[in-house]
Amino acid sequence: MGVIVAFNYAGWIARYPEFADSVDETTADLYFAEATIYHRNDGDGPVTDATAQLAYLNMMTAHIAARYAAQNGIPASPLVGRISNVSEGSVSVGTEGFTGIPGSQQWLVQTKYGADYWFATTPYRTMRYVLGPRRIFDPAFPPGVIYQ
Repeated sequence: MGVIVAFNYAGWIARYPEFADSVDETTADLYFAEATIYHRNDGDGPVTDATAQLAYLNMMTAHIAARYAAQNGIPASPLVGRISNVSEGSVSVGTEGFTGIPGSQQWLVQTKYGADYWFATTPYRTMRYVLGPRRIFDPAFPPGVIYQ
């Protein structure tokens, strides 16, 4: 039903040039492998378009890179959540939890790449109704009677 795509580092850097100096190809490959844990890339997922599948996995790879890769020699922030208050004297930073937001979305909206992924994959998180078999009862053959 779904499709399988391969990671293309050059294409990923072309789309997300902000990671060119901070994420090498080997690390990006590892981030992509991790992204496939969160977004299926085994051919059984709901995405049937290879271009869309690669875009979703690239967004997830960028989300992981933004959370873990150092940028300009500065390590990634260990903070989780929206910064709600800041002090300067004796440096204090407070974060706010995500009340009323589902767990997956909480994790994804920590970066702009994850938020993009969340909104782009909305059609795949809706319920799909599958009609069961239709039963027709014939009065000439009532149920519960065994015919020989």
